[in-house]
Amino acid sequence: MTTFFFGIVIFLIVLAVFDLIVGVSNDAVNFLNSAIGAKVAKYRTIVIIAAVGVFAGAAMSNGMMDVARHGILTPQYFSFYDVMCVFLAVMVTDVILLDIFNTLGMPTSTTVSMVFELLGGAFAIALIKIVSGATDAAGTLLTMGDLLNTEKALSVIIGIFLSVAIAFVLGTLVQWIARVIFSFTYRVNGTTTDISGETGNLMSSSLKIGIFGGIAVTSIIWFLLINGLKGSTIMTPELKALVNENTVIILGGGFVIFSAMMTLLSAFRLPVLKFVVLLGTFALAMAFAGNDLVNFVGVPLTGLEAYNDFASNGNGDTSSFMMTSLMDSAKTPIVYLILAGVVMVFALVFSKKAQNVVKTSVDLSRQDEGDEMFGSSAVARILVRNTQKTATVISSIIPDKVGKWVDSRFNHDASVLAEGAAFDHIRAAVNLVLAGLLVAIGTSMKLPLSTTYVTFMVAMGSSLADRAWSRESAVFRITGVLSVIGGWFITAGAAFILCYLMTNVLYFGSSVAMVVAICLAIFLLIRSNIKFTGEPKDSEADITFKQLIRSKDKTERWALLKQHVSICTREQMQFSADCYRRITDAFLHEEYRPLRHATHEIETARKQLKRQRRRDIIGLRKIDPILGVEKNTWYFLANSAMEQMIYCLKRINDPCREHIGNNFTPVSPEYSHAFFGFQKNVLTIFDMCIDNTGAYSATQIRQTAEALQKRLSNYHKEVIDSMQRHTVNIESTTVFLNVIQETQLLLSSIRHAVRGLDKFGCM
Repeated sequence: MTTFFFGIVIFLIVLAVFDLIVGVSNDAVNFLNSAIGAKVAKYRTIVIIAAVGVFAGAAMSNGMMDVARHGILTPQYFSFYDVMCVFLAVMVTDVILLDIFNTLGMPTSTTVSMVFELLGGAFAIALIKIVSGATDAAGTLLTMGDLLNTEKALSVIIGIFLSVAIAFVLGTLVQWIARVIFSFTYRVNGTTTDISGETGNLMSSSLKIGIFGGIAVTSIIWFLLINGLKGSTIMTPELKALVNENTVIILGGGFVIFSAMMTLLSAFRLPVLKFVVLLGTFALAMAFAGNDLVNFVGVPLTGLEAYNDFASNGNGDTSSFMMTSLMDSAKTPIVYLILAGVVMVFALVFSKKAQNVVKTSVDLSRQDEGDEMFGSSAVARILVRNTQKTATVISSIIPDKVGKWVDSRFNHDASVLAEGAAFDHIRAAVNLVLAGLLVAIGTSMKLPLSTTYVTFMVAMGSSLADRAWSRESAVFRITGVLSVIGGWFITAGAAFILCYLMTNVLYFGSSVAMVVAICLAIFLLIRSNIKFTGEPKDSEADITFKQLIRSKDKTERWALLKQHVSICTREQMQFSADCYRRITDAFLHEEYRPLRHATHEIETARKQLKRQRRRDIIGLRKIDPILGVEKNTWYFLANSAMEQMIYCLKRINDPCREHIGNNFTPVSPEYSHAFFGFQKNVLTIFDMCIDNTGAYSATQIRQTAEALQKRLSNYHKEVIDSMQRHTVNIESTTVFLNVIQETQLLLSSIRHAVRGLDKFGCM
């Protein structure tokens, strides 16, 4: 049995490597989103700086927090078998849970997941002990308060509410003040963000940037002292006391020195704001690695220490040997920390999931309009309506001159962002500095603020203050934010429930259940990574739309808009042709599976068409207004026709699916043989629409479709006449007639779409 548990410990350590990879992929958003969103440097440079911070934070950490040892459970009342069941359940649940969130591109909290998994697992064992009548050394029955330390979980829950609310409000307020001071057109690094090229006064701009940089650098240095190095080996008690006793001197002196330095550097046209953003990235990465390392390797290393204690003193009795040794504080060898740092660096550099999670956060906070990742929800719509009403009331109170002046400070159309940037350097610096300050203040007040919550909500608040959420995009952005916040709370509940169930299975299933759980975890991890590796890259339409959004020339925008509409239309036409062929073939050949798959594919195509329309409307607003009004009608004619094609396919598929699914009588071979000729002609017309060589004119396509419509109409009458002359199956013939009728409507939709596209300029 000792050998078996040694294997369990080895698996926990191996799983910790996966946990490090998954955890870094999840938490990369904490320190990468601002630098990447502002394009302060190449992605490789940003990742290298963050990687150095991650390694430094991991290597200088003095070990794990004691959460895994005695922060949640009271180990003196838990046997070796009990804690091994809990630790294995925690690790299996943690990797699977975080991997699911990362694959969905949703940031979550490793702190919350680990704490609630430990709480769920410990709660399961505690219930078992209470039911079985477990007692302490004096013979007193143990209670839940004796077995569990619920304060840690409660403090995390409080931290969730505090970090979400405070970070969002302060992010909004601080960014609003910063934008009023700087506006979107400021002089920095010898250049200007003003689209007209006006640079402004060098002295005043350098002074503003210098003071802003001084505040930022001082805050970041303070954040490093308070949070990033709080658990490091170089932060001795004497040095910590020195920092605490001289807080005012450090902050005041740092502000004066760094402000003067940054003003001088700005006057010499050096990249002050880029330096601030990169320094903030390093600081957050370092603090993340030093403070959150316990979330990834604390449980496995605690399991290793528990095994060593059991192997030395347990005498092979796993159920009666109590883990009193875990009541002591952890002392982790430096080699483990260095190895963990190496794994985290490799995960950060090579993880595709890290890029996906960062994309979610950056996309929700970008300045420009663009493709929205999320739909709209009822809650978001209510919030937007009420906020607009409140804003109207406030605007009526503010004097007109003040309101106009403030509006002039938020005119982002007068500025130019770096190529591919989602927002400017001012907002990136505010995001990093404010996030660092909030975490540092929370740490000094012993409030467990999550770095994930703080950084994400500060970014959302600053984007709101920057008026990045327009009336056209606010409902989608708010839905996205609510989805992410909901994911955080779901993490807590899911972690607790899953780990509670997993612990019960392992406890009562013993070695067999443990082996099965290990195999299940390995299988799910491998499948998830293979699945994610196969994610497609940006399509041609995605690339074209990004170029359209970034372009400043209206003529170029019009050309890109036509190109985007043309690409998307051909994709929709190709889908409609393939789907029509599969549906009709499946109906006539009595194949149910293609019809079932077509139901989901049609719904996906409908959502894709809606997404395309939202993109194209954004494009129409960016071209010349007169041209936009002229082309608007024809675009919506074509788009509505494309939408009708989707509904035609649905109206064909649903009756066919029901008919074949119920194994009703098939269509007469005489009818099906004749229909295949019409099907071939319909697909030929689709091919004419998809062809981009210019071989077929819009008039030619429309005339061909109209002629085929007449032939189908005649055939429809022939089938009805045949029903009256011969005995046929009414159910199958009725469905067949519906296919013919909807095919006519499909051809009509093609004609309208081609006409609209021709007038729009895409044929």
